[in-house]
Amino acid sequence: MPISVLESRLYKDMFGSERMRAIFNDEATIARYTEVEVALAKVQGELGVIPKEAAKAIIQHADSSKLDYDLLKQETEIVGYPILPLVNQLAKICGPQGEYLHWGATTQDIMDTGAVLQVRAALEVIESELETLDGILDALAEKYRDTPMAGRTHLQHALPITFGYKAGIWLLMIRRHRERLQQLKPRALIGQLAGAAGTLASLGKDGLAVNEALMKELGLGSSPIAWHVARDGLIETVQFLGLVTSSLGKIALDIMLMMSNEYAEVFEPFVKGRGASSTMPQKRNPISCELMWAAAKSVREKASLGLDAMMQDFERATGPWHLEWSVIPEAFILTAGSLAQANFMLAGLEVDTERMRRNLDITSGLIVAEAVMMGLAPHIGRQTAHDVVYDACRKAAQSHRPLADVLGEDQKVSERLNQAEIAALCDPQNYLGSAPQMVDRVRAFRPD
Repeated sequence: MPISVLESRLYKDMFGSERMRAIFNDEATIARYTEVEVALAKVQGELGVIPKEAAKAIIQHADSSKLDYDLLKQETEIVGYPILPLVNQLAKICGPQGEYLHWGATTQDIMDTGAVLQVRAALEVIESELETLDGILDALAEKYRDTPMAGRTHLQHALPITFGYKAGIWLLMIRRHRERLQQLKPRALIGQLAGAAGTLASLGKDGLAVNEALMKELGLGSSPIAWHVARDGLIETVQFLGLVTSSLGKIALDIMLMMSNEYAEVFEPFVKGRGASSTMPQKRNPISCELMWAAAKSVREKASLGLDAMMQDFERATGPWHLEWSVIPEAFILTAGSLAQANFMLAGLEVDTERMRRNLDITSGLIVAEAVMMGLAPHIGRQTAHDVVYDACRKAAQSHRPLADVLGEDQKVSERLNQAEIAALCDPQNYLGSAPQMVDRVRAFRPD
């Protein structure tokens, strides 16, 4: 019975995705190990390291679907690793020629290279989801380029922005993550064949040639030296996933707050019953956002464990390597789940532009106090203007009157600015700065 949300029949598709789980499940993992063993035999046969007949037999008969998984589990628990039990079974399946299976390799070579093959497939999923999210955010930024809303700092009204500007900030993060993904591939997608202590001694003079041929066969990069205990390539990938999910968590936090009744500016897509309460019929909870926020915290934990796993002893490690066995699959599954939630939620996001405008006006002009200060500054100096507007803001807030009315009664202001000029300065629509142009710039931004 599953005890993890990543495997639970109830929760697994809320926190993950079937496509990503299929990359890391037991059958897929063992199939990758088998793929590496077969590829190794193939290139060794071509190089004359093992008999061609042996290579041919291994290519023809080594099939992970023919394995006894109960026996594999039992022997893995005894050995501590699945490769020796796997090789024993595959060798029997291949007959006498199976004696040439796993020639010159060590357990970690096969497991590391198999893991890299899984990471490559998993990154393709992440890449596809990020591309989809990019398009969704780009469309939001374009559609709401000029839609004014309150910009908030320290959870309080600061200055007017546009909703397209907010979406543009989200878009910038995703575009940079797409760039990071391309940059990390050459460092992460590197196979491993180094032998017991990393020197390829068991393959003699053929060691480096076999290594190069195997990586070419698998479509992976080749390392100039063993990376048995140099785990930065794989762990960089986990840190990348931490960055992605944290950005998604930031988006989720924004939307959760904006969904609150006091703001009511955006809402997750309406699906009957989604986000409902068992006791409060009026509730419409931010379910996707909550899952994205939880995923960000969970993947951050995996990223931290990954860093711990990098501190390995001597030429082959003791326990730290084992951390990766859970860290890497779980981080990918959680990230895929978070991206799926983000794409669903943002693609159907309901945006209430009228409520955004009403919220923009709830302080009766206080949100554009800076605009008034800057309009008054050429006449009386910036600091003096600051103090005059500050006092006017206090008076307007305490008396619950529009800032424009209070300013019009202040002789220091009315002697320099007429009522129409004051009204124009107090209109948030007139103080969007370069927000719309920034949206254009970020939409045109394509990292190389």
